[in-house]
Amino acid sequence: MLDRNGVVPLYYQIQRHLLEQIRAGVFKPGESLPSEQEIAEKLGVSRMTGRHALKSLRDLGVTYSIQGKGTFVSAIKLEKDFRQVLSFTEEMQARGMRPRSKVISFAVIPADQEATSALQLSPREKVISLRRIRFANSLPVGIEWSRIPLSFCPDLVEAFDPSGSLYAVLEERYGIRLAIAEEVIVAGLARKEEARLLKTAAKSPVFLFTRVSYTDNGPVEFVKSVYRADRYKIVNRLTRVDRELLGVTR
Repeated sequence: MLDRNGVVPLYYQIQRHLLEQIRAGVFKPGESLPSEQEIAEKLGVSRMTGRHALKSLRDLGVTYSIQGKGTFVSAIKLEKDFRQVLSFTEEMQARGMRPRSKVISFAVIPADQEATSALQLSPREKVISLRRIRFANSLPVGIEWSRIPLSFCPDLVEAFDPSGSLYAVLEERYGIRLAIAEEVIVAGLARKEEARLLKTAAKSPVFLFTRVSYTDNGPVEFVKSVYRADRYKIVNRLTRVDRELLGVTR
């Protein structure tokens, strides 16, 4: 397995091999990897080489260590895509993962001040409120609270199975196709109830999302979400603009 005469360091070869096994599912999230001693004995390398290989996996965020117990596979972080307006179901399916939702509440309620402002509603207008825990491959990753003006889809509570895709039913049943979304993300700490629902520790790091989705005619959905920071990562893909377009000459 190891090329002992090549230019690639032995620890890096071991790291790549373990990484391939993790990606192939040989080692699953929460399972332990071989110890540095086991690596050394099996592959005929020094314990220092085995230690370096395991450390490089931790540096990548792929594993974590518990003192006295060993090195364990981390849950893979999901990448948040800011280039497209996608539902949670669409995002997970695009990544080959199995989405699932657990409904916390689904009802018609008066719009609070924040929702009224975001959705440009008149005072005392009602909204359809849907709160769900979102799962990826049975792992709880976030809590989403969506609010939609009742006037857009007055029978949604009766017609929609809230364990399914909200965006799909809005488009297929009501002809509401979301075209653009504005989303703000801040870092925060999980409150006690949020931590309980997400099966994590209180005050653990989370991402707080506030999102307004629009059709060509105006706002349709106001969403506030809490996502586990140990299960999600935020990635922006940037394109460099020609300097001349910016009026930069030097």
